[in-house]
Amino acid sequence: MKRRLGATLALLVATLPLLASSQAAADIYQWTDAEGVVHFTNRPSTSPGAKLYIKSSNPSGNTPRAGVTPFAPQDRDLGRYTRYDEHIRQAAALYQIPEQLVRAVIKVESDYDARAVSYAGARGLMQLMPETAERMQVKDINDPRENIFGGVRYLRVLANMFNGDLDLTVAAYNAGEGAVMTHGGIPPFAQTRDYVVKVTKFYRRYRTIADVVDASVGQPEPVYAPASVPVAAPAVP
Repeated sequence: MKRRLGATLALLVATLPLLASSQAAADIYQWTDAEGVVHFTNRPSTSPGAKLYIKSSNPSGNTPRAGVTPFAPQDRDLGRYTRYDEHIRQAAALYQIPEQLVRAVIKVESDYDARAVSYAGARGLMQLMPETAERMQVKDINDPRENIFGGVRYLRVLANMFNGDLDLTVAAYNAGEGAVMTHGGIPPFAQTRDYVVKVTKFYRRYRTIADVVDASVGQPEPVYAPASVPVAAPAVP
């Protein structure tokens, strides 16, 4: 199936070798040619002036990144599911991303525990990597409001990039847009594929169950979610 990237940025993806297995990953670098076209590559030595764009890590690894102290979600208070309602609604409205999708991402990423830290170093409700948080202009990654706004801003960027394709947008949020572009679709990482299934199922659950707490507890039933998210929003600066 052909996918069209958002028209807000001309993207030419350098030829990248497919990862040898789901255990492999590569850093993605960005550079701009004389005509102003943005390129992505995993071989910075062949592209003078290339800067690190995405720091990749093994999505299924369980070895902490240097300097990271993982913290698994431990909040069991049902009130956590409505504690950040205002921030979620504001961010969803600002970046024109469905509120239910934002909730689904938060549910799967951190189960609404703002203290969560992954082995790779992703932090907070929307599990932002420090590099992504910086790109999304987040000043305090540990602040729940800033974390939500940064994560939703990133979803907006990805939705624009992948022309509103829900699966690719969600996959890119998990594995990075570089991995999705490298593989021409959802990367063959078991963790990423499982992540896409979970997020889309919770997305529909939040769409069909009015009570947020009820929608958040239990396992999502195997149903189909819409195949796209809005892409009509202005480009994110």
